[in-house]
Amino acid sequence: MTSPSSKSTALDKLNSEIAADESLPLKAAATQAVPGEGNPDAEILFVGEAPGKDEDLQGRPFVGAAGKFLTELIESIGLKREDVYIANLLKHRPPGNRDPLPVEIAAYVPYLDQQVEIIKPKLIVTLGRYSMAHFLGEGLSITKIHGQPKRNQKGQIILPMYHPAAALYRGDLRPVLKSDFAKIPQVLKLIEERVAS
Repeated sequence: MTSPSSKSTALDKLNSEIAADESLPLKAAATQAVPGEGNPDAEILFVGEAPGKDEDLQGRPFVGAAGKFLTELIESIGLKREDVYIANLLKHRPPGNRDPLPVEIAAYVPYLDQQVEIIKPKLIVTLGRYSMAHFLGEGLSITKIHGQPKRNQKGQIILPMYHPAAALYRGDLRPVLKSDFAKIPQVLKLIEERVAS
């Protein structure tokens, strides 16, 4: 088992690689890279879509209005941001917060996959349809499968959810996200029971 300190070192090294990678398609237009942050030994990894304006300026994921809501949601299940790891599919902000293009996703996902490999979370919570599609494949509808844990082809347990930003535009999604978040402790418990049995 990898120790937290060696995981931390590996993530720091990866973050430096992301910051230095001149081939990344959105690097030139962004202020800085936003690789991710949190506990290297986290049981839960949250994966959003891409940094927004506040994230681009601060170099940290989920620090704007959607980030405040995400923090609230994490605290609603008795955890703090420092207990989990938070990252995005893309590590640079798309111009004007537009949707990521397939070519951009393809350029950034190897870094996300390396983060997953280092952290080895028990549960990956995808926030929004783009990160859901990366872990569970195209063609699934978030409206149909949100809040339902799925095992993907790699054997990872994925819990798809709406992006917190969606709840800022659609108030009816706030209780849905809260309800889906409330399932996380039970899902973790089931994962642990399966590992133990």
